[in-house]
Amino acid sequence: MRIVLGVGGGIAAYKAASLLRLFTEAGHEVTAVPTEAALAFVGKATWEALSGRSVRTDVFEAVETVNHVRLGHEAELVVVAPATADLLARAAGGHADDLLTNTLLVATCPVLMAPAMHTQMWHHPATQANIAILRERGVTVLDPAVGRLTGADTGPGRLPEPEEIFAAALALVARAAHDGATSSGGEVTAGDAAAGEQLAGRRLLVSAGGTREPIDPVRFLGNRSSGKQGAAIAAAALRAGASVTFVAAHLDVEPPAGAETVRVETALELRDAMHEHAPAADAIVMAAAVADFRPAQQHGSKIKKQDNAADPVITLVRNPDILAELVERRNAEGRGQLIVGFAAETGDAGAGVLEYAQAKLARKGCELLVVNEVGTDRVFGLDENSVTILARDGSEPEHAAGSKDDVADAVVRRVTRELASRAGGGTATSKVDQ
Repeated sequence: MRIVLGVGGGIAAYKAASLLRLFTEAGHEVTAVPTEAALAFVGKATWEALSGRSVRTDVFEAVETVNHVRLGHEAELVVVAPATADLLARAAGGHADDLLTNTLLVATCPVLMAPAMHTQMWHHPATQANIAILRERGVTVLDPAVGRLTGADTGPGRLPEPEEIFAAALALVARAAHDGATSSGGEVTAGDAAAGEQLAGRRLLVSAGGTREPIDPVRFLGNRSSGKQGAAIAAAALRAGASVTFVAAHLDVEPPAGAETVRVETALELRDAMHEHAPAADAIVMAAAVADFRPAQQHGSKIKKQDNAADPVITLVRNPDILAELVERRNAEGRGQLIVGFAAETGDAGAGVLEYAQAKLARKGCELLVVNEVGTDRVFGLDENSVTILARDGSEPEHAAGSKDDVADAVVRRVTRELASRAGGGTATSKVDQ
């Protein structure tokens, strides 16, 4: 694949060198097109050595090859990393004042931009407006990572890790290839897709993290969920070529680059987001740990601890069963969705983990249920997991263990098989309570 790697003038340009190497080691032909400002951070020799190709920044270089047009015409993918606030503004405004912006104007292939800048620049209305314009035009603009920035500042604005950008770029190309084949009357089969592109053209809706139910402006009811398993499932779906909408409650990890992220806090907010995005999804993986109860009353000011007053009593009300609602809606609308639940269970004197899980599978009405045993020293926040996938049709349970990435790959493979087995495709919904 012919790739143009645009590099903006930010300190994160050094990470783009690693991204270039990932592309070349995967067998792709990469032409680096840094801006003049980018060369102040990483010199031309580095880009030429890593790509094995000449590096130019100006439209008046290699004029005899019509370079400012040729690069965009020949490219099968354009990736810009880092995309600075200035570069986003110039791209949104249609500027053509250097080789990179000329290439962006000419390119008709998929374009992915990975922003990196100071937090205030990212949040500025001008930057957000430019991003909205680019996305409306079909450019994929990733959300930046959150973390340490230049100097002592911390916040959203970090360039996602090269491996995340690499995976998001390949998933973008897979989706574009599938859309092009189907729009021209072709059919994409498992044999046509390369490894890691089995879900090309599919849309997944994934939720993750623990909901937080406010008691007052300071306190909330929550759970131990880290969101790691749900984020891993979203990332695995992206690697498989799917388009992913990621509904994120409280997370201890960053949302995967390449997913459209929707932030929520409470169970009711998560419910609204899931119902809003469910109709367009081919697969819904509800990986959120939804609080079963919420306070009946949310106090507008902090509840005070007073020696001369009785201890407060917090009355709880039941939160909606979002998974059951999605099943019911699926059935009512006849969408033929595949629904996969995810249950975090503990055994007790009455029954074991799998017995409770089998009962939940029947009660929820879903086709698959992914079960893990949880506790204060199990699953929550850890990087390892062990699950059993139960099926409503009574087929043999499937076990998966290892890192949460390993488990995520197993879940996505099972969803892929289930979708492939359904005539005309379907939609999968999953609930991961961790």
